[in-house]
Amino acid sequence: MKEEIERLHDQLKAAEAKEAERIGRIAVKAGLGDLDIDEAKLSDVFAEIAGRFQAGSEKRRQAAPKPARPAEGDA
Repeated sequence: MKEEIERLHDQLKAAEAKEAERIGRIAVKAGLGDLDIDEAKLSDVFAEIAGRFQAGSEKRRQAAPKPARPAEGDA
């Protein structure tokens, strides 16, 4: 049972990494890598964009987790 949970956790991490790379490539191709914008602001904009495309009711969007903001020195 524990091994199955660990295996599924590893699969989830791999899927998240693959999706992050895909989104990163799209963002760079769109020119976002050239912008002088801090991560917190960029994260807010991404959350706004995601809200536009999420299926479901407004309640569902409000319940979605907010993106983590990096510490002040991490930007």
